[in-house]
Amino acid sequence: MKTDLLMNFSIDKENKTVNVKREFDASLPNVWSAWTQAEILDLWWAPAPFKSKTKIMEFIEGGRRLYAMVGPDGTERWSYFEYSSISPKTNFKHSATFSDADGKPNSEFGSSYWDITFSEEGNSTIVDITIRRDSFEELQKIIEMGFKEGFTSAMQGLDKILAEK
Repeated sequence: MKTDLLMNFSIDKENKTVNVKREFDASLPNVWSAWTQAEILDLWWAPAPFKSKTKIMEFIEGGRRLYAMVGPDGTERWSYFEYSSISPKTNFKHSATFSDADGKPNSEFGSSYWDITFSEEGNSTIVDITIRRDSFEELQKIIEMGFKEGFTSAMQGLDKILAEK
């Protein structure tokens, strides 16, 4: 398993975005499946010791994924994705919104808007992610909540899953 995989994490204050560019030592079809199939997403989407649990998954334009991050004590933190655009094995876009278990949005937080692009480079797949918020303050709050650390940990979990395939 390659250990020197590219991981760039940058913040663009002016455009209220975070960009994460991450290399995976796996084929594009395997990486695409890991990001778009609930049974694989649930294996890595939450940073340890949390677990991801999908209640609804409709990976279609206009569809949604409703899921919880379940803590070691059983506490569930719910969110949903709404898929706005899908170009198979190339790109998909979705909003991400904190919610309750029924998918009712949490009004304290706005949504994040994810734009995820997949490309092959040799034997690796590059996933280039831009996450936009409505305000820099919202973006700052997500970062302060440990987004970078949590997402980095989740990416390492995905490396392990891809290595087993």
